[in-house]
Amino acid sequence: MYPVIKRWLDAGAAAIMLLACAPLIGLIAIVIRYSMGGPILFRQVRTGLNEKEFTCCKFRSMREEQLVDGRKLTDSERLTRLGLFLRRTSLDELPQLWNILRGDMSFVGPRPLLVHYLPYYTAEEKRRHLTRPGLTGWAQIHGRNYLPFNERFQKDIWYVNHLSWQLDARVLLATVWLVLTGKDVAEDPTQCGTLSDERKSQVPLT
Repeated sequence: MYPVIKRWLDAGAAAIMLLACAPLIGLIAIVIRYSMGGPILFRQVRTGLNEKEFTCCKFRSMREEQLVDGRKLTDSERLTRLGLFLRRTSLDELPQLWNILRGDMSFVGPRPLLVHYLPYYTAEEKRRHLTRPGLTGWAQIHGRNYLPFNERFQKDIWYVNHLSWQLDARVLLATVWLVLTGKDVAEDPTQCGTLSDERKSQVPLT
């Protein structure tokens, strides 16, 4: 019964946090609009429960411009000072409370990844989609984005196999500590590599 109870707890907590954080969310939206213009949110299709696709939302942290004098800017060059602050404090994740309320995500679970990674999963790794993706997860408290994908998937599957309220409570408490200390925050996602980088020599399974 825990997955059912967890869904109701997620929805209730997300609704309360959205109401409590509404002034902060509004302030961040205004500052982004003033400093970077629109859009305020960064939207990207990710893989969720049972491999269903959903649109994951974050506050935008990068400039829209991708080319300067014909040269493609790196993500670190596009990252603004405001965006850096939002990432370091994890405030860029606040819009995902709406994803949790909708049922796309949970507070705790494997982080949702890009849809185009699906062909690179092994049959065992696909089991990470047997539960809702999370705002934080077992892999995130053991290295966050700096973990190689193989290790990240191992921890995701371990979480799926040991799902319980005690484990979720442990993950949430550890996440609060990581956010407060700013440990293992990847300011430039390209520092972490991608799944296809790690397995570019492998033939997709599907």
